[in-house]
Amino acid sequence: MYLLHYSPDSASLAVRILLAELGVPHRARQIDREAGELASPAYRRLHPLGKIPAIETPDGPMFETAAILLYLADRHGQLAPAPMSPDRAAFLKWLFFTSTNIHPTLLQIFYPDRTAGAGCADAVAAHAHAHMQTLLTALNDMVAAEAPSWLSPQAPSLMGIYVAMLLRWLGSIPAGQPGHFPAQDFPALLPILAALETRPAVQAVAADEGLGPHPFTKP
Repeated sequence: MYLLHYSPDSASLAVRILLAELGVPHRARQIDREAGELASPAYRRLHPLGKIPAIETPDGPMFETAAILLYLADRHGQLAPAPMSPDRAAFLKWLFFTSTNIHPTLLQIFYPDRTAGAGCADAVAAHAHAHMQTLLTALNDMVAAEAPSWLSPQAPSLMGIYVAMLLRWLGSIPAGQPGHFPAQDFPALLPILAALETRPAVQAVAADEGLGPHPFTKP
């Protein structure tokens, strides 16, 4: 049994969807952010920085979104290439590309003051926007050229879920503002997001978190 500590429409969203797709026994417990739970000693024992998500597993607590996703997929043998699969190297390369490039750049867009202070926020956001364009274009072009089975509209996957969550947030930024990247601008990625939206697991989690019927293509 897993216990996921989550907050609606945060990075725990991908973990909730993955757990639902795996169909494994788990509980999802909403964090009381307003009461300061993220700073509590109990939560800091799960995540030393007091961030989301954190999950309690049979092997101990885990944090970091990509690490949790990979752990769960490997432990249950679904939604990602197996460790000895010939697709594993390419999958890992692009998973870490996403977790160490796209995800941190997204955080610079949403929280530019954290990088260099409020006085530099506009410059940070503008730089992050330009860099994000490069990153998303690279990912889109790879999918268009290689059509990997681990990032495809044909079947749900760890990577599809992770990328869909990130594009949801970028697509929710109003047009004209730094960071606005609608999924429709990335034709190789859009069908993956659209296919995920038809999945019962995605619909159930989206309904529970109030994300609407099209959480990825129309955030």
